[in-house]
Parts: sequence; structure tokens; C-alpha cells
Amino acid sequence: MRVAATLYLTDETITPVRLAQELEQRGFAALYLPEHSHIPVSRETPYPGGELPPECARMLNPFVALAQAAAVTDRLGLGTNITLVGQHDPIDLAKQIATLDHLSGGRFTLGVGYGWNKEEAADHGVEWRTRHALVRDRMAVMRALWAEQPTAYEGEFGSVRASEAHPKPLHGPRTLIGGAAGPKLFARIAEYADGWLPIGGAGLRDALPALRTAWADAGREPGDLYVALSAVEPTEGKLAHYEELGIDEVIVQVPARGETEVLRTLDAFSDTCKRYVHLAPGAGNQH
Repeated sequence: MRVAATLYLTDETITPVRLAQELEQRGFAALYLPEHSHIPVSRETPYPGGELPPECARMLNPFVALAQAAAVTDRLGLGTNITLVGQHDPIDLAKQIATLDHLSGGRFTLGVGYGWNKEEAADHGVEWRTRHALVRDRMAVMRALWAEQPTAYEGEFGSVRASEAHPKPLHGPRTLIGGAAGPKLFARIAEYADGWLPIGGAGLRDALPALRTAWADAGREPGDLYVALSAVEPTEGKLAHYEELGIDEVIVQVPARGETEVLRTLDAFSDTCKRYVHLAPGAGNQH
């Protein structure tokens, strides 16, 4: 089981360069970054986790930040948790993803989300009730552009002519869909993704068999399903439990703070996760 990290990276936190360097040195598998383009002040949508964290309005663009992270690391995986695909032009997003994956040597994982903030989505022209179908079509457009041969796609919410589009992603990229467990979500994952990206570990013992059944019913190979569990506050007991359930990757939640506090947290997490991460020479509790 891999252990990665995530945080709400902003203009007030540790920089992506320093964070990426320290994660790789400590043996973490990957850095995942979330996305909000903006947070409308007059909003009606409640934040799913209670009070809206102020960092949501200050998030760095994940692709720009991950490009910096890629430039100063060799092995660290790079991912989004998640990209609000419905809020992007799919042709432009396909180019950004392919470029980042190409330049990083195939290290990118695309976390796909449907969003929770109706006002943010509306400013991007997203009709809330059809957002799932919109994302499905936009993913299909991107896959057409990533295909080895010029491939056309025509859908209700998006289309693209058969086109020359380069660079190509080196390995897919791996695509994980975020969201709460349920038959509709699991059907979408089995149809056009490589796995699931849930938040927290509640209900996993019941949800994972249902996901694996939906995956098999769609004719997918069991060994191809990938599950990455995000926003985990790690303990040795939790990690052992997730490993027993067959989770492929645990993404620990790092506080959105400055460098000193973040590095102190990473030192503590490295100790808790010592079975799953391997310190590079010279790393350790130095901060």
C-alpha cells in the first residue's frame, strides 16, 4: 500500500517546490492537490464538511503547482484530488494533462470530481442537474485526443474532430473518480475510470465489495481496479485496517500551513507510516 499526501496548497502555505522535495526525501509516494477556481461570496451551497475552510478561495492552480513539483523531483507521483472537469474546456485540459504527464515521465494521476459548489459551477456555465453527463462527455473528448490515432468523439455535451494532438500521456493517465459510495457512482467508475478516490474511510468494508461487483459486471479486470483513500489522519491502526481491506493508496491530510509546521507534520507522519514510506539518506526528524 502506498502512502501519499495532500493539502490545501495556497499562496500562504509552504511552496509546491519545498513540499515536493520534502515528500520525496521522506519516501511518500505522491502529492495530490485539490482545485477551486473561485468561491462566490454570495453562495447558497453548504460546504459538505461544515464550515468552509478559507483556503478554498486561495488554492493554487493544481497543474501549475504540480508542474513546479515535477521539476524538482524524480520519483514523486503527481495527482489531483480532484479536478473539476466540468469547469474546464476539455481540449485545453487534455493538453495540460498530457503535457504534465509527458514532462514528469508519466507520473500524473487524474482525480475527477463533479463538484459541490453550485455557484462556482454556474459561473463556468455548468448546469447542475446534467453535470455528471457533462463530465462523462468531457472525459470522452480528452480520451479521443489522447488516443494514438486521430479519433473523433460526438456526445451530447461535447465533441471533437479526429485530430493530431501531442504530446500523449505516457500512461493513460490513471483516472480516479471521487464521490460518495453508491451504485450510480460505481457504474460511472466502471464505465470510464480506473478506480475510486473516496474521502475518509467510513463505510469502506461494505462499499468496496459493491464497487468490485460493479467493476466485474462491466467486464473489467479485477486487478486493474485502483482505490486511493484521501484526507486520512493516519494512525498505525487505520493504516493496517486499510491495507487489510485492499486499499491501494492512502493520501494523508497535511495542514495548510507554512513550511515549519508542514515539515513537522511530515516528520510525525513519516514515523506513523514507517511501514509504507522509506526515508532517503539524510532525512528524518530534523525540523
